[in-house]
Amino acid sequence: MARHRRSDDWGFPRWRGYGSTRQAEPVRKCDRHGCDEPGDRPAPKSPNSRERWHFCEAHAAEYNRNWNYFEGLTAEEIAAREAAEQRDAGAFKQANYYGWGGPGDGSRGRDEMRALDVLELEADADFEAVKAAYRRLAKANHPDLKPGDAEAATRFQAIQAAYEVLRKSEERRNAA
Repeated sequence: MARHRRSDDWGFPRWRGYGSTRQAEPVRKCDRHGCDEPGDRPAPKSPNSRERWHFCEAHAAEYNRNWNYFEGLTAEEIAAREAAEQRDAGAFKQANYYGWGGPGDGSRGRDEMRALDVLELEADADFEAVKAAYRRLAKANHPDLKPGDAEAATRFQAIQAAYEVLRKSEERRNAA
């Protein structure tokens, strides 16, 4: 009876051959003349074409910077394509409110956190605290109380804008 030989494979790809031989696989070079970097970033040669250039990272960035997505389209075709893309991206709009990756605990967006900083409040302040801080800071920086003070007028405008951001977000929360 023949003995069964154990495999040296162990399931790790680096211990197996990539093909029938153990030779190194050829690497495609960048299609930009004179570049010897690996061409691992495909780019279309023309709109709606299956043919591709293969660039390195630097030349792919250069190519994309000069790429005109709407080249050769009429104004109506551009508007139709833009409308289709907006329609397809609607699912991302609902995630916009949460300010993914922004500061805070996720209950407030980035703009709301900036508004709270302008009003000198903590991230967990409720709307009553927002109103009180707005009244206090608006009274202290109002242009009628400090005529001719451009810095106070600028602070007053920032305070008003911050309050509007927080008021609208509170209305959205209560409407939902």
